[in-house]
Amino acid sequence: MARYQNVIHWFRRDLRLSDNTALSNASKDSEKVLPVYISSDWKGEHHWTGPARQAFLCGCLDSLSKNVDHAGGRLIFRRGDAVEELRQLIDESKAEAVYLNRDPDPHGREAEKRVQELCREKGIEFHDFQDAVLHEPHEVLTGSGNPYKVYTPYSRTWFDQSKPGGVNTVKTLHTLSTIRKGEVPKVEDWGLKFEGPLLREPGEKAARERLKEAVAGVIGEYEAMRNDPAADATSHLGADLRYGTLSAREVFHRAEEARQETRSESVRSSIHVFQKQLAWREFFMAILHHYPEVLETDFNPDWRGLSWDDPGEGDKFERWTAGKTGFPIVDAGMRQLAETGYMHNRVRMITAMFLTKDLHLHWRHGESHFMQHLLDGEIANNNGGWQWSAGTGADAAPYFRIQNPWTQTERFDKDGEYIKRWIPELEKVDPARFTKPPEGSAKLCGDYVEPIVDHKAERDETLRRFKKHKEG
Repeated sequence: MARYQNVIHWFRRDLRLSDNTALSNASKDSEKVLPVYISSDWKGEHHWTGPARQAFLCGCLDSLSKNVDHAGGRLIFRRGDAVEELRQLIDESKAEAVYLNRDPDPHGREAEKRVQELCREKGIEFHDFQDAVLHEPHEVLTGSGNPYKVYTPYSRTWFDQSKPGGVNTVKTLHTLSTIRKGEVPKVEDWGLKFEGPLLREPGEKAARERLKEAVAGVIGEYEAMRNDPAADATSHLGADLRYGTLSAREVFHRAEEARQETRSESVRSSIHVFQKQLAWREFFMAILHHYPEVLETDFNPDWRGLSWDDPGEGDKFERWTAGKTGFPIVDAGMRQLAETGYMHNRVRMITAMFLTKDLHLHWRHGESHFMQHLLDGEIANNNGGWQWSAGTGADAAPYFRIQNPWTQTERFDKDGEYIKRWIPELEKVDPARFTKPPEGSAKLCGDYVEPIVDHKAERDETLRRFKKHKEG
């Protein structure tokens, strides 16, 4: 016999019916479930998102709505302050409980506290569940009970812990027919315009197909191929994890099944390296949980107050965002990002370190630009990656370890395949010329810009600034 007659499930970053912890529990506990998505009501430019990201979100929500319909329910859409919209829906539906999956970000956790207080006020139950991660921050701690600040020991503890299994797909939902459904959000709702097309199909079905292809293919060669931007031999599951069209549990366990089934030691090792990316994801989420100030300042207090240039002076930041720095590997990455909403991870490190160490611009400017454009942009991971590149974050690259874009090209795109794919004006240029700066006034070609800075000189300047700050 069901525990409740009617409850609300609040969808946020769990846009799926499969292996959805809160939704599965809600459907088991109640005769009827009111599935709800509440979109924010900001308009115009946003620090953490942009047109392509919102278009992908809308596509995921359209797909989810159809899946809920197929299961016999109705996905309810509202817009505005989440707590006030839930207050109205509780009153309209006479809901006896609210179900949700916990958000790993500070903003989401603050909203959860408000919803929990609303439920107390209304005299109804509040049920929250672990779902976005395999292990929440409080589960992976040092022997003395403190948060890890370095990835390697964190990952050892993370892997030592047993991984939770998934829950059954929700195949049947019954929803009150008296509640107004509302409209699936559109990009225009936020005052944005997206001309498309999206190069990643949104929604749970597409996500599951990507997972199937990744397990059958790239994760078995991940260790050897993941740093080759031209091969693009990565899973492309980041956006699916971000919006929850796949669960982290399923990604880990599907990979683990493939690892156990193979007899190849190289494939087993490769899959383990792939699984480590899930540990990195949760390491940075734990850092953000324990040290939420990282969204505003440097994780390492030793580097707070370091001298950075003003992005408003000159056009360095604009040339970086446009992919017109004169450094081919940097420009290729920035153009890939602008055109596809994705950038290869190795190139993310190169472009980030170039902005912070060659152009001397604060990592927060790049952090925001990436979040506005990356379909898979995850606040914690993006912040962690940028602070790693800047040398100011948790387990960061030492400030004196400064990547040289020319030698990085020689290591990871020696034949220029990736560069030529995204910079067509360099199509006929000998790729050997991409591995070192042009000599004198020689340009790589007539249609391509000269390097915006001298890497060696800017490297020396970065070292000077860090040393001066350290000594001061």
